[in-house]
Amino acid sequence: MKKFKTEIKWAVIFSACTLGWMFFEKIMGWHNELIAKHYLYTNFFAIVAIIIYVKAIKDKKENDLNGQMTWKQGFVSGIALSVFIAVLSPLVQFNVATFISPDFFSNAINHTVENGKDKAMAEAYFNLKSYMMQSAFGALSMGVVTAAIVALFIKNKKSIN
Repeated sequence: MKKFKTEIKWAVIFSACTLGWMFFEKIMGWHNELIAKHYLYTNFFAIVAIIIYVKAIKDKKENDLNGQMTWKQGFVSGIALSVFIAVLSPLVQFNVATFISPDFFSNAINHTVENGKDKAMAEAYFNLKSYMMQSAFGALSMGVVTAAIVALFIKNKKSIN
């Protein structure tokens, strides 16, 4: 695990930023009176996520690899980061649902039903178990794509012998 110390550190930072973002969403009203806009505004977290991936992979390059990184090394680092974020994401979702925004799921279900959707489908989608799974799989899928792209920009321009 020492090999992945940097990725674990940044996964914890990512998780803390996610909690901060969820608190921001809550105080902005996106979890209650402005829930109709939540699906749109929540996507702005992608900017934060990309910045964290860039900083994490740069940290790996500068502090663990002596400033020399291939695309493959950056990509592997980003995949490891994604795995650690995915492992932490159910705990993050639990804390959001329990402490930051305990009414989010009921508000989302009510909003969905008010807009003509089936209540059973809304309840199946908007619940803690579903969001835990969505966040874990989302962290893996989006994280791998982000890692591949970020590694292209962070790698050294000249080949490393």
